[in-house]
Amino acid sequence: MERIEIRRVTVQDVDLLQHVSRQTFYETFSAQNTEENMKKFLEEWYATGKLTAELNDPDSEFYFAMLGDQVIGYLKLNFGQSQTELKDSRALEIERIYVLNEFQGQKVGQLFYEYALQVARDKDVDYVWLGVWEENQRAIGFYKKNGFVEFDKHIFRLGDDDQTDIMMKLQLKG
Repeated sequence: MERIEIRRVTVQDVDLLQHVSRQTFYETFSAQNTEENMKKFLEEWYATGKLTAELNDPDSEFYFAMLGDQVIGYLKLNFGQSQTELKDSRALEIERIYVLNEFQGQKVGQLFYEYALQVARDKDVDYVWLGVWEENQRAIGFYKKNGFVEFDKHIFRLGDDDQTDIMMKLQLKG
């Protein structure tokens, strides 16, 4: 297998980001949610204008995992006021790590995770945090294995369904 490369996503990649965002989210969560809620969520959250604004936000960064010229997943990181909840200048939020189903189990998520930790160290933050759906036991196990601990919960709205996310944190210093 070719080596997987990580590259920064630019605003010129918005259509490709929209495609991989919608596909990976659908693959990951469609079995547990109604088609109507999935459709509404995908149209709203991954609209071209919304993604373009996120790409232009200096406190958010997107990265693609590339296998040759194919995008096989993406990562979104947030800093400061762009974080979805804490808005802590001493923290980095991993908002999204998504990998296409056909590349699951090939350590792409681990590669993204390690990359996110390197960005956190480069930016000299005190901790990394994220929210993960309480039903996503595979992801919760992954983060626990990597040293994250639960510290709170928040509501994530998917269409008209309020779902609970477990908020997890990894202390890097202090």
